[in-house]
Amino acid sequence: MSKIGTLYGLGVGPGDPELITVKAFRLLQQSPVIAYPKKRMGSKSYAHQIAEMYVKPAPDKEMLGLVFPMTRDPEILEREWTNTVEIVWERLSAGKDVAFVTEGDPLFYSTFIHMMRGMQAAHPEVSIVTIPGVSSFLGAAARFNLPLADGDEQIGIIPATEDREAMRQAIESHDTVIFLKVAKVLPMIIGLLKELGLADKAAVATKVTSSEEMVWTDMRELERAELGYLTLMVVKKG
Repeated sequence: MSKIGTLYGLGVGPGDPELITVKAFRLLQQSPVIAYPKKRMGSKSYAHQIAEMYVKPAPDKEMLGLVFPMTRDPEILEREWTNTVEIVWERLSAGKDVAFVTEGDPLFYSTFIHMMRGMQAAHPEVSIVTIPGVSSFLGAAARFNLPLADGDEQIGIIPATEDREAMRQAIESHDTVIFLKVAKVLPMIIGLLKELGLADKAAVATKVTSSEEMVWTDMRELERAELGYLTLMVVKKG
């Protein structure tokens, strides 16, 4: 039996193709298989676009698009994830290293987390190596030149939900709060900030660092805005 390949989780940053580590670049060059989350239709993901910028087409280089189910049905999720893990295992068992590219960081709200867990459960003999990447909230902090935490300040990274009281507690309990995927509850969050006298302490970014980046520092401009999925808000009290 041939040597089992290594599964790499490569974070390639939030959108700017230059925000990729030297190590991730090297592994993209070396790995015979580049796996990426594939959309069923429409445009390519940032991870896919960035990988293609650094990978030269070659007969011995496979670009492996993996479709992940967008559902909460546990039976469908288990079936589709099992299938996806086995597709990657087929390459690994043939002795090929697989570099799985993700936006941001592989271990921060990433599809790679599910791939890693599934592979560990089904094929524990596979060596898994994670290469950190720049997350979107770090890209946003840099874009706004906003220190996220200094000294003893506390920071919270919160997936935005419709639970108004939980969102209020998050704001009140931290010096800085990053609300991820905030678009779906933006009016509610802005309302909370107004109640707490913090409307002028917030900044919002969509597709931060990418060529499609949009930023707002005036919450009044956002009250009726329809923003995309990749939108986050930074609230800095100090």
